[in-house]
Amino acid sequence: MHLIYFLLRSSWKMVAIAIFTGFLSGGSSASLIALISRAISQGMTQSLDAIAVGFGGLVFLALTSSVISQVMLVRLAQQAVFQLRLSLSRQILSSELAHLEKLGAPRLLATLTDDVQAVSDAVRLVPFLCIDMAIVVGCLLYIIWLSWKVFALVCLLTVVALGSCRWLLKRGQTWLARAREEQDQLFKHFRTVTDGTKELKLHYQRRQAFLKEDLQTSAAAFRRYNVRGLTLFSMTSSWGKLIFFFAIGFVLFALPRLITLSPQTLAGYVLTFTYLMLPMDNLVNCLPILSRAAVALRKIQSLGISLANRAETTTTPDAIRQQWQELRLKQVTHTYQTEQEDTSFVVGPIDLTLRPGELVFIVGGNGSGKSTLAKLLTGLYIPEMGQISFDGVPISAQNREWYRQHFAVVFADFYLFDRLLGLDRSDLDTEAQEYLRRLQLDHKVTVHNGKLSTTSLSQGQRKRLTLLTAYLENRPIFLFDEWAADQDPVFKEVFYTTLLPQLRDQGRTILCISHDDHYFRLADRIIKLDYGKIEYDKRKN
Repeated sequence: MHLIYFLLRSSWKMVAIAIFTGFLSGGSSASLIALISRAISQGMTQSLDAIAVGFGGLVFLALTSSVISQVMLVRLAQQAVFQLRLSLSRQILSSELAHLEKLGAPRLLATLTDDVQAVSDAVRLVPFLCIDMAIVVGCLLYIIWLSWKVFALVCLLTVVALGSCRWLLKRGQTWLARAREEQDQLFKHFRTVTDGTKELKLHYQRRQAFLKEDLQTSAAAFRRYNVRGLTLFSMTSSWGKLIFFFAIGFVLFALPRLITLSPQTLAGYVLTFTYLMLPMDNLVNCLPILSRAAVALRKIQSLGISLANRAETTTTPDAIRQQWQELRLKQVTHTYQTEQEDTSFVVGPIDLTLRPGELVFIVGGNGSGKSTLAKLLTGLYIPEMGQISFDGVPISAQNREWYRQHFAVVFADFYLFDRLLGLDRSDLDTEAQEYLRRLQLDHKVTVHNGKLSTTSLSQGQRKRLTLLTAYLENRPIFLFDEWAADQDPVFKEVFYTTLLPQLRDQGRTILCISHDDHYFRLADRIIKLDYGKIEYDKRKN
């Protein structure tokens, strides 16, 4: 039902037409069994010509309606999955950063990749499920036409089969749900494999401990839960086949002793039951895929609700103010919840005023709150208390998008795009090449139609490319989080003594989080944080 509802949200009309044509195809296939049985029972008589015409018509109807159903549902299913991926991505990008950090990248990645794929695998089966279900219904109707007593027997066997399989199916779905929960941890360990390769290679004992205690344990649990769940589904499939063979044997050997049946009628029963084997087998074999999709849809729905509850107001921002006077933080606080539920780290209350044309160094020890302050300043974190105002305008949900556009930021954990996205200017390539020359990268990187020729560079050079993007964004406020940490001594000197003063002379405000105390003398102002609070705010005399 979750799957049908998911498709109905995309287009209920297409779903209705596709399901109708699917059942029409299945019903036509079931009618063929009745027609074949009738032809066998009547033998070589004159009426075979009429039966042949009917046979050809039913084959054409079954084929045509099957193609229509499959084509429509395939298109609809892929469109629904397409919309699901885009919707999830938009929800993630519109949710509060603090909430996304709390959810964690492994859970988000698992939902975007594995859960969406599980749904995609299931929706591809929908047209075939409709056809198989219609065949089953059609065959049952034919059995009713032959004998209601035999149909009552089939219903009794169906009740027994469903009753005996219900526990297996429910238990199997429970194990698959546990496997999905474990998958979040498994994705976390996979990120460790890719992001922590160097550290793991350099420490044998750490690598072995990670492989045995973390990755292997989580992978083994994921395998164990899947094996248990899929084993129960396999048992269900085998048990269903056994009951079906029992039904055929009962019709062949026991039923003729209970009621009088002609050989032709008996042949019709056996033919119908035999024909039912394939669609019933298909339906049972689809159960694990449908169960995975049901679990995945619940996970997607849970994530969607969680993201929606912390969604930010999305607005089209007005033009940014290149000329501004004052950015003020008044009694701003933010609480960072640690892994232990009963402990937390509070940044603030912060009182701070920034003005154009300042080169400000933000300093302090590790864990003092520098990066959190940077996220508060740029509007990525929403203050729990206090107020941020820009030129006297209080920053709220309605204008936070506009406020963020005033910052060009390079974080310590930056992401480098291979294209200059969002920068559509006719002279962009020429301007970018000039900045590449200043950044001493023009001999390694070129820009053509806004696309960088390569990003396969050293960490320091990649950071210079992020600075290229910041330059091209042309924002009034620049923020650099430990930008110079990966630069060689020569370019570090260029950054502090040439690039930053040039930006300041252009009237821009530069906020530089740094441990390079050798260059603090260049600052107009030094703000030191300690345990989440401003210890001092010194200005140059």
